[in-house]
Amino acid sequence: MSRLRAAAAAALAAALACSPAAARSLSPDDLLRAHLFGEVRRLPASERPVVGLVLSAGAVRGLAHIGVISVLQDAGFPIDVVAGTSMGAFVGAFEASGMKASRMREIGSKVTLSSGSDLSKVRLVSMLLSDSLLSSAPMEAMLTSTIGERRFDQLAKPFACVAMDIRTGEKVVFRDGPVATAVRASANLPGIFKPVAYRHRWLVDGGVVDYVPVDAARLRGAQWVLASVTEGDFTYTNPTNVLLALEQVIDIRGSLLSRQQRREADALIEPAVGDVSFYETDRIQEVIAKGMIGAARGLPAAQESLVIFAMPQLWRRWSAR
Repeated sequence: MSRLRAAAAAALAAALACSPAAARSLSPDDLLRAHLFGEVRRLPASERPVVGLVLSAGAVRGLAHIGVISVLQDAGFPIDVVAGTSMGAFVGAFEASGMKASRMREIGSKVTLSSGSDLSKVRLVSMLLSDSLLSSAPMEAMLTSTIGERRFDQLAKPFACVAMDIRTGEKVVFRDGPVATAVRASANLPGIFKPVAYRHRWLVDGGVVDYVPVDAARLRGAQWVLASVTEGDFTYTNPTNVLLALEQVIDIRGSLLSRQQRREADALIEPAVGDVSFYETDRIQEVIAKGMIGAARGLPAAQESLVIFAMPQLWRRWSAR
């Protein structure tokens, strides 16, 4: 232990010696964390923990994940494995494809109520007056237009997303096959969109069974997991129509699921987007900005957690010098 303290002291001295004057106003803990995180980043991927990024469900709230990823990319935070549910699956597919956050922000800013589906106010009224659900087929086409007709094994990073079989209630974790079809199924909101018929199953939004799919990231090999959670705050909402009532039920279910799933993650980022409803696309820029704010606040704790988890690997590297 004394050797570890000595190594930490030496690392702090090095950080202080090479820091600009502005950085010297930071606390010793801040400087030490930043230096050790830099050491983790410099480890070869084969010598550090496999880092998983998990993106929760959340409809429009889930676009806050774009802001989170923007901060992580700017900070050089390593991301080896990605998993997501619903909107988290969409953003996760972008990240797993190798897309830059600037491009994600560009795509996210153009999302409207009818993006990726035939959903519109007129169609909603028609749906409520008939027995016909809407189609989410354009959702698959939209994703294909951005990342191409890729299969899971053609992505830059291992990726998983989650849907539910509405006939059995089973959770379905996608790890192979066409990415766009799997993501469409994961984001296929029940009660609004027709179930996606795929592989002899009838699939709907995975947020009903796995709101924060930490387990899916671990299936893909993640050893340390950072979860971005965009949970709804339903306590201030009084549903006034069928759609809002449906959304509230899904949000309550998601909240119950995420209580356990939060504990399964190693670190959390929680953007303050709980008051955003699934259809409020006019607030997308605000949502992305709140994702960036939430990530900036949660980044130091995530860095520290990863450094502590990676300390055995760091110690082996220092000992070999």
